[in-house]
Amino acid sequence: MNDTGSRNRISNRGKQRTVAVVGLGYVGLPLALLFVQRGFQVMGIDLDVQKIERLKQGKSYITDIDDEAVQLALEKQLFVPLADYGMLQAAEAIVICVPTPLTASGEPDLSCLTQAAAEISTRLKEEQLVILESSTYPGTTKEVLLPLLLQSGLAVGEGFHLAYSPERVDPGNQHYSVQDIPKVVSGVTARCLQRVVELYKQLFATVHPVSSTETAEMTKILENAYRLINISFIYEMAMICDVLELNVWEIIEAASTKPFGYKAFYPGPGIGGHCIPVDPSYLEWKINQLGIQSDFIRLSNAINHRMPLYIVQQLKLHFAPKPLSDLRIFVYGAAYKPDIADCRESASIELLHLLQREGAAVTYHDPYVPSLLVGEQQLISTELSEATLKAADCFIIATHHSSLPLAFVLEHASFIYDTRYATGAIEDKTKITTLGGGGK
Repeated sequence: MNDTGSRNRISNRGKQRTVAVVGLGYVGLPLALLFVQRGFQVMGIDLDVQKIERLKQGKSYITDIDDEAVQLALEKQLFVPLADYGMLQAAEAIVICVPTPLTASGEPDLSCLTQAAAEISTRLKEEQLVILESSTYPGTTKEVLLPLLLQSGLAVGEGFHLAYSPERVDPGNQHYSVQDIPKVVSGVTARCLQRVVELYKQLFATVHPVSSTETAEMTKILENAYRLINISFIYEMAMICDVLELNVWEIIEAASTKPFGYKAFYPGPGIGGHCIPVDPSYLEWKINQLGIQSDFIRLSNAINHRMPLYIVQQLKLHFAPKPLSDLRIFVYGAAYKPDIADCRESASIELLHLLQREGAAVTYHDPYVPSLLVGEQQLISTELSEATLKAADCFIIATHHSSLPLAFVLEHASFIYDTRYATGAIEDKTKITTLGGGGK
């Protein structure tokens, strides 16, 4: 794509409505393409030049979005990928979808947000609407983003408008498309709220306004803290059932027959992704500044972080007195959930790292993740073959991708440690141990 031609098309768009989406990751790219589907001219801005070049070539880097969707947006001349903020003033609305990870010490890292805000503030024009979608702690929109935008000299609610709407993207979810998930929205002023409602009603089937940006920010935290706490509780139940020689998976299935008062959550090697293991820690950091803490979040984080170590300990017990340093261990799955390439906060990485530290000869396979940095070592996805399976002393199912050739693995692997109950329907458990399966 010719960059000059693309920029000229934005400048000469006539009556075409134009928005800018800043940050083209798992949240920003689907949102940008949804705007395109609704007939908007979209500037997709990301400072990762490699991402921009791939998009210009009609290539997607996100599993949920195929190349055809990007190519169609380009062919319609409604999507312009850019690696800078130069054309930002042409947009009526700017949606910020940048990463908000944790620092190495577990504190909020808002560097991408503040960098984007600084760039936007120097180009902000009257009547522009700025929407923050990145997950963060209550108060970020007003305490961090707003002061930076006010450096433009414009007044919020009059000169420009500021809103917060928490993203609800669930990578790999085939049941709910982006536009079908109800959209919570908020504004710094009543006019700001009105503007974001008017815009997002053109994209989403349901728009749910709330009273303040802090309320919207806290809504996202509540959703993910709820999942963190309940999943971590099930992790603890799995460990208890191992000791009691009970099968937690069978127990969960039985409990799920109750038509009220119970929702099923399932064990695994640890919670991954950006949202669940990260967002509650944003709240914990925020309330610590006020001298209070959440015992539930703190305990849930501790249990979640313990799971890879627990699996290593279970392997030590299984192979004792043989040390793990004498073993070859094959881990299946590096992504944090099935059928995606997202490795953010994946428990598989920590599991691989712990096994390396034990001295085990470690390999992995993931059809979506061709290479992986574990500690300081770059690992390459190993072919899943008869030879590699027979060479391994242990095959760990860490992610249950739908493409897992279970029958092939069962035929050639000597021992399987299943963290996802992928082998639940297998009657012969002689060479299978399941996390939470009570030693079976």
